[in-house]
Amino acid sequence: MKLLIIEDEQELLRSMMEYIRGDGYICDSSSRFTDALNKINLNEYDCFVVDITLPGGSGLDLIRHLKKVQQNAGVIIISAKNSLDDKLKGLDLGADDYLTKPFHLAELNSRIKSVLRRRFYSGSSSITLNELRIDTEKHQVFVHNNEVILTKKEFDILLYLVTNKERVITKEGILEHIWGDDSNTFDNLDFVYTHIKNLRKKLIAQQCPDYIRSIYGTGYKFTIQ
Repeated sequence: MKLLIIEDEQELLRSMMEYIRGDGYICDSSSRFTDALNKINLNEYDCFVVDITLPGGSGLDLIRHLKKVQQNAGVIIISAKNSLDDKLKGLDLGADDYLTKPFHLAELNSRIKSVLRRRFYSGSSSITLNELRIDTEKHQVFVHNNEVILTKKEFDILLYLVTNKERVITKEGILEHIWGDDSNTFDNLDFVYTHIKNLRKKLIAQQCPDYIRSIYGTGYKFTIQ
């Protein structure tokens, strides 16, 4: 799953990024209103962690905008102010949760997991599609109850395709979602094809139907039809 953390306190931002990435999430960051707005408009995220007070604008205005362009994404507000008014405004705009600084990183991580479970997995940490089962918290994949050993990128790609099943996902979309801020360092998309090929090979080797369809000239679609 991919997150955008919007926080102007650099030390806290680094700590959050390190902790959350350490739990296997793909993470982008932003410390200013305008930069965060650009990333919201250019990239797709599963969850946002948003500070209310930012250089150049209000986190509440970001939430108002992102809920128009990324309606399914989860939102957690973090703020140094324990203001009931700000909390109610944020929740009214569509935020899922609210944390007051200072907080423990473990608590933030737990709330992120809870938001993602509610938003994407019907409250569960497991996704089951026929013989395929994905444990989103332990980052494990099973076919016919046999574990399939995937690399982190292969797991991230599979989860991205599954949570967008029956949708055509472009190679560019996979690149931006999985590699985040590092996506502009690559000259071509050949390595995306390589990761997809290896992922399909490992699943098929465990007698899993080839649910990942290549869409010529565009990208891929995960379909169980």
